[in-house]
Amino acid sequence: MKKKEIPVTGMSCAACAISVEKTLSTSPGVKSASVNYANHVALLEWEEDVVSLEKLQKEVQSTGYDLMIEDVLQEDLEKMQLEAYQKLRKKTLYAGILALPVFLIGMFWMHMPYGNYIMWALTTPVLLVMGRQFFIQAWKLAGNRQANMDTLVALSTGIAYIYSSFNTFFPEYLASKGLEVHVYFEAASVIIFFILLGKTLESGAKAGTGAALKKLMDLQPTDLIVLKDGKEISMKTSEVKKGEVILIKPGQKIPLDGKVLEGSSYVNESMLTGEPLPVLKEKDTQVFAGTINSSGSFTFIAEQVGRDTFLAQIIQRVKAAQGSKAPIQKMVDKVAGIFVPVVLAIGIITFFIWGFSGIEDSWLRGMLALITVWVIACPCALGLATPTAIMAAMGKGAEMGILIKDAESLEKGKSIDTLILDKTGTITEGNPKVIDAIFHESWNESDAALVKAIESKSEHPLAKAISGYFEKSDQKINITDFQSETGKGVSAKYGDDIYRIGTMKWLSSFKVELTGPLQVQSNKALEEGAIVVFVAKNTELVAIFKIADPIKTTSIKAITELKQMGIVIHMLTGDQNKTAAWVAKETGIDHFKAEMLPQDKAAYLKNLQAQGKHVAMAGDGINDSEALSLADLSIAMGKGTDIAMEVAEVTLVHSDLSQIPKTLHLTKKTVTIIRQNLFWAFIYNIIGIPVAAGILYPTFGFLLNPMIAGAAMALSSVSVVTNSLRLRK
Repeated sequence: MKKKEIPVTGMSCAACAISVEKTLSTSPGVKSASVNYANHVALLEWEEDVVSLEKLQKEVQSTGYDLMIEDVLQEDLEKMQLEAYQKLRKKTLYAGILALPVFLIGMFWMHMPYGNYIMWALTTPVLLVMGRQFFIQAWKLAGNRQANMDTLVALSTGIAYIYSSFNTFFPEYLASKGLEVHVYFEAASVIIFFILLGKTLESGAKAGTGAALKKLMDLQPTDLIVLKDGKEISMKTSEVKKGEVILIKPGQKIPLDGKVLEGSSYVNESMLTGEPLPVLKEKDTQVFAGTINSSGSFTFIAEQVGRDTFLAQIIQRVKAAQGSKAPIQKMVDKVAGIFVPVVLAIGIITFFIWGFSGIEDSWLRGMLALITVWVIACPCALGLATPTAIMAAMGKGAEMGILIKDAESLEKGKSIDTLILDKTGTITEGNPKVIDAIFHESWNESDAALVKAIESKSEHPLAKAISGYFEKSDQKINITDFQSETGKGVSAKYGDDIYRIGTMKWLSSFKVELTGPLQVQSNKALEEGAIVVFVAKNTELVAIFKIADPIKTTSIKAITELKQMGIVIHMLTGDQNKTAAWVAKETGIDHFKAEMLPQDKAAYLKNLQAQGKHVAMAGDGINDSEALSLADLSIAMGKGTDIAMEVAEVTLVHSDLSQIPKTLHLTKKTVTIIRQNLFWAFIYNIIGIPVAAGILYPTFGFLLNPMIAGAAMALSSVSVVTNSLRLRK
């Protein structure tokens, strides 16, 4: 089974996307197909041994569209889209230049000599050159018994053009029957112009919904320098293979993921991690594509290339999310799928109702009403309502470091009322650090250097925390007879003195006593749930270290904001109860459970859901994956495990709790925008089609002009896209 995003060309409305999707979905060997009109991409999953892409392409081509099955570089695709947009702009400009005099003659100087012939001469290229794609596409669709917006445009303008052309060259026919000879060249030409203008504005606006994704793509440089046999060779980033050595000079963007071999420099990783301060990169440290080197120079070995880099995975996730469909879109797709046939039927019924009404020029008025109904009915607004909002929201989320898996996840966020938080790595930093140290009055710099030297030889996380506490100590001391006792501590000799670092129970076996101020401080630290490590010099206790996993600086503010939003917060952790209680107290969390196993977290979450709660879960570890998979909305920390991120529907690249309220705000705002878009798209058609059919004529004598209908149709699509773009703010 293979899955791929494939660009689709030739689509002009939502009904087109439905048509392509139906063609692909019903093909043998295709497991799933989803076509997004907003970004003109088909997300296809198929069995290669059953059906080939070439065969699927031919099936799509038979319906008047095309699949770009050949791999196209993003920059080439963008170039093609830009060329198509520029071509559309030219068509619109030329159509406007020709349609303007037709409009003026038809509205104000209709009795000028040879006026009808002039309008015919100007209207013909508007329809057959600038608007020819509408007729070509409508003809192809008719051959497959399908219809879309092109069908409506081609029929309405075609009828107006043919009727007007007949009256221009054979005016005596209607005159002989006592009927007034009318031409509607201005309607045909202006409708084509307005529809082209609407498409031009729509294309320009839709390009804005992908701006954030383009920013992500621009982070990766296209060229780099590879070192081979001591020589610097310029290569394309896409051509580099794993294991090649890449040279990074001052100010350059890092093109791929890898590990530093030689040299050192500070690298700005804010675009991926959100951390504003540059990070020191030296031998054996990781570097990531899209980050920016500062003043130093170094070489690194490429470990992840192409689509495997961290940046590329982010881009792929955003693209997949933008192309996904929200549950509400399924309803819209059903409506769009039957919309055009229904409108065609309404237009024909309108024509006959007018024709048999018995009023003056009844059939002529019926024809105008039919044209107006077909022109004003626009499935584009319906088709764009949801995907443009989703594209804008996904892009904005990516800019903020919030990666949303799909449109369904985006829609879920609006109903969340309960949030479960893991402690370690989610609320806290996930790295134990010395948060306080109390020393005996005899303590000196030599003791600090000795403790650092001893702990530097240990691999224990607590030892790393203590040695890190003395990182500024540069005094070099050589210790001897280093020993480590698992679960107890470490010891070493320096001259005639023996230093021991570990638990108080272990030190007591060497006649070390805990008394005085150090005892008071250690008891207090233990009550707060901290880990206490003791240091003895021979039989004298000289220091205690209070070690804990620090609460992230943004966690308290984020939790406060979430509570203000009405979200009830629960903290679940496998840590001891005292530690959990201290963290809950410091952060203002009212509900917490400690010493929880993975299955306990899952059971706790299920219990909340059984009470009718809509539960989101945020975590970063393998032990959170079961609960994450059960949550209504699962959120993973970007610095957590791959398993947690794979299960989660939202990944916070910055591993910052303050992004959760932003995520929930974004989901609620997006759903609001989608509902607004759908409301206006439906209202537009509910009001517009009856007015176009002439419902106001019996009471008010008002009959909508087809030209105004064309302008209104174009405006509906543009207004929906513009409303979606508000999410970018």
